[in-house]
Amino acid sequence: MTFVRTRLALDRLPAGGILLVRLRGEEPLRNVPRTAIEQGHEVLDESAAEDGSVLLRIRKGGG
Repeated sequence: MTFVRTRLALDRLPAGGILLVRLRGEEPLRNVPRTAIEQGHEVLDESAAEDGSVLLRIRKGGG
């Protein structure tokens, strides 16, 4: 479900736009970056937030 929300947000961005996603839990942390890359996007970085979540920056591919 987390990647569905991420994909909808990416769809609204222009090519090259950057999306910041907050992930909580092991499954989204494994699946969201992998699926983003499979769909032609670039994972720029991951960083730990103070609340234990992970912030993921994704650059939209295409164009």
